[in-house]
Amino acid sequence: MGKKTAVLVTALVFLFTGAALAAGPKSGGTLIFGRGGDSVGLDPAYETDGNSFMICDNVLEALVEYADETTAIEPGLAESWNIAPDGKTYTFHLRKGVKFHDGTPFNADAVVFSIGRQMKERNLKFFGKGWEIPAQEKTPEYWVTMEMDSTIDSIEATDDNTVVFKLKRVEAPFLANMGMDFADIISPTAFVKNPKEFIRNPVGTGPFKFIKWVKDDQILLEKNTGYWDKTAGPYLDKLVFRAIPDSSVRFLELKAGSIHICQFPNAADVPMAAKDPNLVLISQPGMNIGYLSFNHTKPLWQNLHMRKAIVYAINRKAIVDNIYQGMGQVAKNPIPPTMWGYNDAVQDYPFDPEMAKKELEQAGFPGGDGLPEITLWSMPVARPYNPEGLKVGVAMISDLAKVGIKARIVSYDWGTYLKRQKEQSEDMDLFQLGWTGDNGDPDNFLAVLFDGLASTSVRTQWKNEEYHKLMLEGKQTVDQAKRTEIYKKSLQIIHDEVGTGAIQFSGIS
Repeated sequence: MGKKTAVLVTALVFLFTGAALAAGPKSGGTLIFGRGGDSVGLDPAYETDGNSFMICDNVLEALVEYADETTAIEPGLAESWNIAPDGKTYTFHLRKGVKFHDGTPFNADAVVFSIGRQMKERNLKFFGKGWEIPAQEKTPEYWVTMEMDSTIDSIEATDDNTVVFKLKRVEAPFLANMGMDFADIISPTAFVKNPKEFIRNPVGTGPFKFIKWVKDDQILLEKNTGYWDKTAGPYLDKLVFRAIPDSSVRFLELKAGSIHICQFPNAADVPMAAKDPNLVLISQPGMNIGYLSFNHTKPLWQNLHMRKAIVYAINRKAIVDNIYQGMGQVAKNPIPPTMWGYNDAVQDYPFDPEMAKKELEQAGFPGGDGLPEITLWSMPVARPYNPEGLKVGVAMISDLAKVGIKARIVSYDWGTYLKRQKEQSEDMDLFQLGWTGDNGDPDNFLAVLFDGLASTSVRTQWKNEEYHKLMLEGKQTVDQAKRTEIYKKSLQIIHDEVGTGAIQFSGIS
């Protein structure tokens, strides 16, 4: 069975006595997954964080899926699809006999509802009676940042098992995008019954049913005994996702057998874990990027010399060596080096405190004189691209102080952090964030994360006309070789303008 994300997480797995990781699947049992933070919400149209999507991936499904360990597209809730010669009409043929967890039928009207509810101007046509879609009370962030309103013109159910999407323009990554979490198909009946509560009680067609959420503690899922794909399980009776923010505590609970998987262990614990016969380390190079970026809505950070001062001041290699401890690498592009479109010709900025001081002087603050204390927002949860946000933040402000830039750490709980960061809070100067890719397309990084001219929902809010034009060109160019050159050019612009952030890391997943 395919997955929405093709990336494994850095995890330590506890082996039961006599069990082997490579043994064939067996039915039954409960798996307890220890993770660094709780979900923000469980309606995939409104969330962007991995801890939320981790639950959605088990409860909900999309029309297409990604094959295991790759981003190759394979059938999901759609058995097949056709693309018109002009590249602007996609016809999806749906599986028959699939039911949502509430017993209602999955059909073409459910697809129209699930995707159409995110449209600003809803050009929709149901085959049957359909539903009155409630007004949006919250911005569907993924939808907006991916410019889906500029992409999809209409959605029509032509019969119970056929859905036709008509596009306004050719969109090269469209099919891959339809496998992402924001495109999950939900039960319209459950949503209409209580739209506000759906974010805490999702109903889909996936292999597991949502049962209970104890905020900041655990989420419980149970096996969907009526799951349509009998060849794919599910094998487990229950899944428990426990929120254990302290990585050291998570590791101790794993060793004690209280949890079965420890996500994102402290890098310092990995060598010890590797020697433990009861534990197995699962990791691989990540399709992710971590970065420090600027609040571009503030005039201070619209000053290129200030941005370059930050670049030169921070010792990224020391952070990778001492905090990531070999579980990451300094990145010179804001996409991982394993992704097509990567620009290896980019010459990275070196760690150079003297150059930082010169840039600071050119910015109008010689020796830091006249520069107010700045804030550096640091992530409160471990992610594959940033194992310990607060420690990374402390290392950064120490480096900044050495060149005359006074900074202090700011942090919040994960949900508040994401909300306030998106609002471009006035008391935010620098912020840590990152991204684990959804579909293997550079557009999913470069447009979604960094093109501030595309949407106010883009978290960096860096605005560059030439870059924006390249992002549009990349979306509408089908030839991958040509797209590769487009993205390489855009990556050089990002580097030259220090647009995305001073500090970039690619972690281990």
